This record gives sequence, structure tokens and C-alpha cells, in this order.
Amino acid sequence: MAATEEASTASRSRPESEGEEEEEAMAVLDFDMLCASVAMSAERRKGAAGMTAAACEGLGEGAGGGVQRMWEGDVVIDCLEDRRIALEAACCPCYRFGKNVRRANLGSCFLQAMAYFISLVAVLVSLIAFSVTRHHAYLYMGLGSVILIAIYTGYFRRRIRKQFNILGTDSSLDDCVLHLICPCCTLCQVIQIPLKFKFKLLTS
Repeated sequence: MAATEEASTASRSRPESEGEEEEEAMAVLDFDMLCASVAMSAERRKGAAGMTAAACEGLGEGAGGGVQRMWEGDVVIDCLEDRRIALEAACCPCYRFGKNVRRANLGSCFLQAMAYFISLVAVLVSLIAFSVTRHHAYLYMGLGSVILIAIYTGYFRRRIRKQFNILGTDSSLDDCVLHLICPCCTLCQVIQIPLKFKFKLLTS
């Protein structure tokens, strides 16, 4: 009788132990799947962070190679494409120039705008002094200030062109001439590439 009870107890405990082993195996399998999914998501985040860092590095240090871009639109014809930018370039070119430089990560907006503003004030003061005194020295000072502004802004246009791999010559002469002839339209054109590059970076 005792042997029969032990046999029945053993037969009952065997399925229970098998069920517990199956539950433990399922728990281990679920844990392994969880670890694998966490590792895969971490790899995806790591890859996305690497791509973003590479894009930001290309934005800060320049393209260096690859397919060269063209300027977005014509200097004169498409300068009114964005009315807000055109209004800023016409009414306050020093502010627009500072924002262009900051958007391209080439310097401080305030410092570059102040440098542009001081040069404009020098031109204005020289012209007023020439109109009052009729001394040609003030006229030459005004013309020199205008040329200085063209050289300064042309230099940063060339840096932006090199940074975003835009077609052009190695010399800054063309950029300086454009800023000398039509500064407001050139300021409107310069900002288009950094804006479109940043939009593509944010939406990619």
C-alpha cells in the first residue's frame, strides 16, 4: 500500500517538475530575446548617432570632396524668393551678414555684425565729411571702407563656398566683386545653402 502511494506521488510530481522546467526554459528564452532586442536597438541608436555626428562634422569642417553643389538660385533674379531674408539684407545688412556667418558655424553673429556695422559707419561718416569739407581724403577713405567691406564679406562667402563644396574658383575675387556690386542680393543667396543643408539634416 505504501509503495502504491509513493508511486502515485512520484507520478504526480513528475509532470509538475516538467512544467516548472518548461516555465524556466520559457523565461530564459524570453530574457534572451529581450537582451537581443535591447542590443539591436542600441546598435541602431549608435549607428544613427554616428551618421548625425558625421553630418555635423561635415557641416563644421567642410565637404572636402564628393559631388560639388551649385548656388541656390541666381544672385539677382532669386533674391526675393524669401521676402523676410531680402528685407533683412536691404534694411540691415550687418545683421543679415552676422546671421549668415553664425548659420554656417563660422563665427559669432554679434561680432561679425558689429564689424560690418563699423565699416558701414566709416563709409557714411567719410561721405558726410567729404560733402561738408570737399576734401578728397574723406572720399578716398569712404571708397577704401567700401572695398574693405567687399573683401571681408567676400572672404566669408568663399569660406562658405568651400565648406559646402560649391562650385567656384579658388580665388576670392569673384566673391568680393559680387559683394561690391550687389551686396544685398549676395547676402540673400549665401544663406540659402546652409538653410537647405540644415533642413535636409533635420529631416533625414
